[in-house]
Amino acid sequence: MRIIAFGAHPDDCELCCGGTTAKWVRDGHAVKYVSLTNGNVGHFTRHGDELAAIRRAEVEQCARILGIETQVLDINDGELEPSLANRQRVIRLIRDWQADIVLCHRPNDYHPDHRYTGQLVQDAAVLLLAKFYLPDVPALERNPVFLYYADEFQKPVPFTPSVVVGIDDVIDVKRALIDALPSQFADRDSWMGARMQGLPDDDDGRRIHIREWLLGRERRIAQRFRTQLADRYGADDAGRITHAEAFERSEYGAQLSDAKLDALFPR
Repeated sequence: MRIIAFGAHPDDCELCCGGTTAKWVRDGHAVKYVSLTNGNVGHFTRHGDELAAIRRAEVEQCARILGIETQVLDINDGELEPSLANRQRVIRLIRDWQADIVLCHRPNDYHPDHRYTGQLVQDAAVLLLAKFYLPDVPALERNPVFLYYADEFQKPVPFTPSVVVGIDDVIDVKRALIDALPSQFADRDSWMGARMQGLPDDDDGRRIHIREWLLGRERRIAQRFRTQLADRYGADDAGRITHAEAFERSEYGAQLSDAKLDALFPR
């Protein structure tokens, strides 16, 4: 299969689906991450072109860890708009990749870049098969499956998982991805390094503390969706899973049966 994952910033894909990606790659599938903005704002001492270059280098290192492709668009952090031009860029990216699966944020997120990433992917979905829309890039012959990353927002509707993937067997890969993003999480003047309370004073202690705090999200997913894990892995195995990633099917794109959708995801 060919999977393309869209994130608003150069860390979102790595955080939202890094474990599942490691398993997909292990199983022989091709994955590409796309960050729709360059992440040039979210730091307290670095910014602009300098920070954008750092963050591009960080996700390129993550891509090497995973064995995937990655791309960062040159749109400033905080300035993503659901414009016609950006919709066309997303369509071209999905068509170029010949995607079977497309992942993105839900369009009801706290950050406008996240919301508009979800909106742009949704808006692109309906046109992917249109032969005479952007004819310079061949239209897809069949609709991809579209899914959303897990989140904890409740309005207008809470996230409802369609597939939950246990990632304990690749959790060290996810740790490596987080460690490869120091400008996001480990630097003293990173967004979290500067804002989080009670951090250790030393660099390694701060890095590890923030990394394990971030992985609390995967632990909460495993706890929240234990029933779905039991349905997928059996009660005994599900009870031993401590970290998971979850995805919700979109009403856009191909609509598969539960069994066929589950079969697209690694065990």
